[in-house]
Amino acid sequence: MTNRPSASRLLLPAGLVLAGALLGLAGSWAWQVSLGRRATEQVVHDYLLEHPEILPEAIDRLQAKQLAARVAPLRGALETAYPGAVLGNPDGKVALVEFTDYACPYCRMSVPDVKELIAENPDLKVVIREEAVISPNSINAARMALAAADQGRYAEFHNAMFAKDGPSAQNIVAAAREAGVDITQARADIASGKYEEELRNNTLMGQTIGFSGTPSWVIGKEAFSGAVGKEVLSEAIAKAREGA
Repeated sequence: MTNRPSASRLLLPAGLVLAGALLGLAGSWAWQVSLGRRATEQVVHDYLLEHPEILPEAIDRLQAKQLAARVAPLRGALETAYPGAVLGNPDGKVALVEFTDYACPYCRMSVPDVKELIAENPDLKVVIREEAVISPNSINAARMALAAADQGRYAEFHNAMFAKDGPSAQNIVAAAREAGVDITQARADIASGKYEEELRNNTLMGQTIGFSGTPSWVIGKEAFSGAVGKEVLSEAIAKAREGA
């Protein structure tokens, strides 16, 4: 008598056939995906060759995203100003951080933009980070600015200093006097070395973010370098307000 094959003996070859079919399908799917990817890459490649004008914009967007990623872990420290080194509303809910140097002509060009932004945004706090990198006179002007902040005369000195034609020793003293700074006290505070850590930290933060010059800006999740103009800053302020 012929024995009936067991169920397991019948299923084993069928399972192998099914497995083989599935592997075949998977291989076909992977090949199609690979082919689709290559086709997509070719389309993108050809489009870029035909429209190279979009590359600068793409690079700018990539750099902006990279800057924002570096800003995120520093945001709290960035928006915490040296006491008194603030323009606009010290208690403002929206913070615009500016890295600036009194020897920088582009920083001087940006002063009217910042003044207008402050006038138009009552909730705007402008945190100034003195990044004295251009010349030794930049450092001396930054020290005097922080000394002015200690005396509650920061905005006055900041505006008076940028109204000069550069941070020469004479101009620094003249700006301090115009701002109502006690020169004797300021010089004593500067000589004590109390501002050196703040200046080092500002430079380190700028380098960590990837800024290569002044002015540079941080607003919410966005960061910019250069005299980008009022419109760009205004749009970023609006976005930061929505996300606050």
